Amino acid sequence: MNKAFTKESDHQDDEEEGASGALPALPQGTRNYMTPEGYARMRAEFMTLLDEERPKIVEIVSWAAKNGDRSENGDYLYGKKRLREIDRRLRFLTKRLDIAEVADPSIHYGKDQVFFGATVTYSNAKGEERTITIKGIDESDSLAGEVSWIAPIARVLLKSREGDELQLMTPGGLEQIEVLEVHYPAPGSSGA
Repeated sequence: MNKAFTKESDHQDDEEEGASGALPALPQGTRNYMTPEGYARMRAEFMTLLDEERPKIVEIVSWAAKNGDRSENGDYLYGKKRLREIDRRLRFLTKRLDIAEVADPSIHYGKDQVFFGATVTYSNAKGEERTITIKGIDESDSLAGEVSWIAPIARVLLKSREGDELQLMTPGGLEQIEVLEVHYPAPGSSGA
């Protein structure tokens, strides 16, 4: 079949992130909580793509299109592909930023109850300690000890207090954990 008669799908699921890996879909009926820092990072990425990167790629594609045969023009083909990736990411960011609910964790500073944005240290029955920070779906980074507020551990910890003993369902079975410490960033500071 001739390529002219095939449809290239650049309108894949907008919930796909495209260029740098897929983010989890937002569960139906939930809010897209984000910290002020996470919202600012997403907004900055959106503005950089829209104001800087996309115009550069459009200029390259326009230049490459004037060079003749587009089917073998690497600059043109790569540029069009990159434009699709940028546009997909812009659609994703627009949707996520539109439904974002910014929640400042510093309002809970000094409290010992776990809410969104808390940094929690807990231990299991073996005495192994772990510290995590509960963040938004779009901003959590497991390598930095951050978990999404919809993660199983976060759901178990939410609304608990220091000293509470909880049960966490893991792939290995039910595990007892104890909340050792809860803290929030101080008002006016950035991050946990």
